[in-house]
Amino acid sequence: MKIIAVDDDKLVAISLKTILEATGKVEVAALGSNAEDAVRLYKEHRPDVALLDIRMGEVTGLDAAKEILALDKDARVLFLTTFSDDEYIVESLKIGAKGYILKQDFDDIVPALEAVMSGANVFGSEVTSRIPELMNSRTNTGFDFEKYDISEREQEIITLVAEGLSNKEISSKLFLSEGTVRNYLSTILEKLGLRDRTQLAVFYYKEVRG
Repeated sequence: MKIIAVDDDKLVAISLKTILEATGKVEVAALGSNAEDAVRLYKEHRPDVALLDIRMGEVTGLDAAKEILALDKDARVLFLTTFSDDEYIVESLKIGAKGYILKQDFDDIVPALEAVMSGANVFGSEVTSRIPELMNSRTNTGFDFEKYDISEREQEIITLVAEGLSNKEISSKLFLSEGTVRNYLSTILEKLGLRDRTQLAVFYYKEVRG
C-alpha cells in the first residue's frame, strides 16, 4: 500500500514513516508538512491513501482534502490528528474523507489504512462514540428517501443504526425479530449502495442530517 503522509511537525512525519514502513505493509512514498505539499504530493504520487494532519497553518488539512477530492473523487483521505474537535469531525464527514483517527490511537493506524483500502470508513473509538451526539445536534435536511425507495420503517432503522443501536436493541425498540432487522439492514445497504453499518451511519450524518 502506497501512501503520502503530511504533518506540520516534521519529526512526527519522519517517525510515522519509520514506524509504518517497519510493518512491511506500508510504503510511504513522500512526506509533506503543509496543505500545499499534500496537494502537490497527491498529484505527483497518486497514493492509495493520503494520510493528513488537520491543523497545518492557515490552510488546513481539510482544505487540502477538498482540493484533492476535487481532483480525484475516488481519493482516499484519512485524517490523523491530535484534535478531537466537533467541527473538524463534522467537516471531515461532509467533504467525504474516509476516516478520522487520533494520533493517540497509534496502534489503529495500520488497521485503519487497511480498512480504508478495502472500502470501509474508519473513525477512531473516541470519534465514533461522539458521532450520534453530533448527528442529534443537526437539523433534518429533508433528504429524499423516496428516490432510493426507502420505506418509513427502513428510515427508522437507518436512524437507529446511526444512533449506535445494535440489531438486538433495534429489534426490541421496534418490536421486530433480530432476523427481520438484519434483513431490513441488508436491503437498506443494497438500496443505498453501501458496505456496512459504519458507512450507513456516515451516510445518514452527511446526507440526512446535514
